[in-house]
Amino acid sequence: MAELVQYLITGVGVGCAYALLGSGLVVIYRVTRVVNFAQGAVAVLAALTVTTLLAAGLPHGLAEGLGVLLAGAAGLLTGLVATGKPGTTPQAALIVTLGLGVLAYAVEILFWGDQPRSFPGLPGATAGVQTHYLLIASVTALVLAATAVLFARTDLGRALTATAEDPYAARIVGIDVARMGLLAFTVGGALGGLAGVLITPVQQVTFDSDVALVVNGFSAAILGNLTRPGLTLAGGLLLGVVQALAGGYWNTSYQTEVALIFMLVVLVVRAGRLSSVETA
Repeated sequence: MAELVQYLITGVGVGCAYALLGSGLVVIYRVTRVVNFAQGAVAVLAALTVTTLLAAGLPHGLAEGLGVLLAGAAGLLTGLVATGKPGTTPQAALIVTLGLGVLAYAVEILFWGDQPRSFPGLPGATAGVQTHYLLIASVTALVLAATAVLFARTDLGRALTATAEDPYAARIVGIDVARMGLLAFTVGGALGGLAGVLITPVQQVTFDSDVALVVNGFSAAILGNLTRPGLTLAGGLLLGVVQALAGGYWNTSYQTEVALIFMLVVLVVRAGRLSSVETA
């Protein structure tokens, strides 16, 4: 029983990081209709940067904060390259984000090499579980709550929501849709960077860790149809727990496959429901 509780807490912690990554995808997709497949690379960039800053003597907190800021800047740059040209379709922008993700490989290998890196997280343990997992869950709850307040209670958030719901109407009332899209990429990049920074103390990262991260983040986001943050959180938690149980009772080598199967099942079920509605 104690072992099961440990797996569940571990899964919730990792699942929260997936939810943050997926929430970044959701923010970007809702506003721009672009699936940002460079999101995993942004998370890895932030994590690797923090390892360097800590090695240089910067204190925890400051190093992680700078890593998240860099991720936000990288998200903004991704948005500028992918959607900066007027008339760029979401499909074309998606291909651009894939290319930027591949380019990030070269940059990360150039600066950090190809060896796994990590850094110490929050020390200590509770009930045999690293306290850092509880930190991930706490930070995720605060950040997602703040994001919800941003969208629901601020003028900037309402502008983002209006752009997401009807870009044409948003332009009519004077909202700069292009600027809102870049802001979404910035916020999404920061959320992805935060996920990478939080998960690195418990899962080492390398230049190619972005594949697993973006697959897991996308799997979480797909449960909410890339538009619903609440379901994205639920998807991340479910995915994290399933992976923890699979790794604990079976084999850790198949955790990415678990994410892919989860995503496939969700897509098949959703396609079946849509088909049923159309034929009804």
